[in-house]
Amino acid sequence: MSTSEKLPVDGIPLNRRESSSEDIQKDDIPVSPAGPPPLTFPEGGLQGWLTVLGGFLTLFCAAGTMQSFGVYENFYTLESLNDHPPSDIAWIGSLQGFLLFGGGFFSGQLFDRGYFKHLMLGGSLLFVFCSFMLSLAKPHNYYQNFLAQGLGMGIGMGMLFMPSLSIASHYFRRRRALAMGIILSGGSLGAAIYPIMLNHLFTSVGFAWAVRAQSFLYLGLLTISNLIMKTRLPAGGKKDVDLKGVLTDVPYLICTAGSFFVFWGLFVPYFYLQLFCSKHDLPANIVTYGITILNITGVLGRTFPNFMADVLGPFNVTIATGFITGALVFMLLASKSVAATVVFAILYGFTSGGFVSVIGPVAATFARNINEVGTRMGFLTFVSSFAMLTGSPISGALLHSPQYFWIRPVLFSAVVQLFGSGLIVISRAIQAKKKGTWKL
Repeated sequence: MSTSEKLPVDGIPLNRRESSSEDIQKDDIPVSPAGPPPLTFPEGGLQGWLTVLGGFLTLFCAAGTMQSFGVYENFYTLESLNDHPPSDIAWIGSLQGFLLFGGGFFSGQLFDRGYFKHLMLGGSLLFVFCSFMLSLAKPHNYYQNFLAQGLGMGIGMGMLFMPSLSIASHYFRRRRALAMGIILSGGSLGAAIYPIMLNHLFTSVGFAWAVRAQSFLYLGLLTISNLIMKTRLPAGGKKDVDLKGVLTDVPYLICTAGSFFVFWGLFVPYFYLQLFCSKHDLPANIVTYGITILNITGVLGRTFPNFMADVLGPFNVTIATGFITGALVFMLLASKSVAATVVFAILYGFTSGGFVSVIGPVAATFARNINEVGTRMGFLTFVSSFAMLTGSPISGALLHSPQYFWIRPVLFSAVVQLFGSGLIVISRAIQAKKKGTWKL
């Protein structure tokens, strides 16, 4: 071959080709070696904080309702469903938690593919509709409460939860944990307000109108959130998420297993604190406001630990809050006075809220690109949802009404939370070795 014969990429000498306009057009096209520009994050801005506000309002409705189910547990056990044991009634709230978390695996993938608005609108309509249907449930018709409150509202929660949380990743990277914590704190604030509202309305206007008042509140807040929340980054629909890579990531799977065990016991006090206070003849005000105190401190628990997570690393904060929360469960047995109950509610609300809010950013740290964030977080919450589904009914069965052996659910809750926190420590150690840093 002569030196004048230049070889292009395809190996055919240019001077041996048939000359054509098509060849000339192909060869003359300049190819830029540069890839797509790196993603930038405004770390806020007006639209960024409006989107955080919209997520806050959404979880005020969805997660706040699930976390305040203890009010319904108490009302159903003592009034409208008193022909059913607490473990049966707990399935209603547990199904809500299961669908809220479990639905995140599917809604997270749909979010990554660009269906944010569809999920928000559809989930809002279903959630509000089923809430109004709950107001029509008749006493001692368990299936009506189960279908409307557990199944219908639960599916709506699952459609809303993960998109409302994942949307923060479009505007924040360095302060992502803080933004997600603010969004999640909406659930704690809602769970602090709903018990006060419902306990008073149940006695003043009855169950039906109490639930309708709550439903109208949902309608207004979710309308606002749908109007002000917007996506910023292009959808990842053209690039499929590497599910095999996600499901074979060993430290991520260990972390997910740890999350399962912590969530298995974490919500036991949320479901049974009001019943515990009622059965130990505490004053009516602490019976009414116990869950409110638990959840109002959860607002701080879902913001301050997230701020610290941006400084110390989300893994470190998650492990600390997980171990402390597991140890604090034993304080429930001593909460037989007003002072003890208030102290327990403050401490447990803060640390449990911290774990719930920071575990999402921990899952996001495993993502290899922005298109994996929703899927990573969604799969972790999907696995944890089975813990949400079974944890409180197991505790209700261990409680064994009408004898009420409180030591049994407390031991169950504490042991599984401490074990789960230990698994997250193992996950962190592997991930730190892989990345070569201990700030995780």
